[in-house]
Amino acid sequence: MARILIYDDDVDILEVSSAILRMRDFDVLCKDNCKNVITDIVAYKPDVILMDNWLPDIGGVKAIQLIKSNDELKDIPVVFFSANSHVEQLAKEAGANYMLPKPFELNALVEVITTALNEKK
Repeated sequence: MARILIYDDDVDILEVSSAILRMRDFDVLCKDNCKNVITDIVAYKPDVILMDNWLPDIGGVKAIQLIKSNDELKDIPVVFFSANSHVEQLAKEAGANYMLPKPFELNALVEVITTALNEKK
């Protein structure tokens, strides 16, 4: 069972996204801040990370940069998702592997995660 770690400060997005992914047999952990991002990832060992832009503490871009600069974690695919009109530019700046503009269709969420998992193999 693939493990998905979702970072978003919007409780509704966390609830809906995690419910959809769990229905598709993913193991999901949700976090509403990125205060302990490295510790969270090392402990959970996700196969894919979904990272929102607007997060308490250091924010999504900085959190992804920390992940990608860590030799132990840098190969974990990260999906950057945001309602920011510059989502593509921010995803590139952060070093994310994929991006998903908000609002998104639930099928698009599953599709990007499936793509990330398939390319990771």
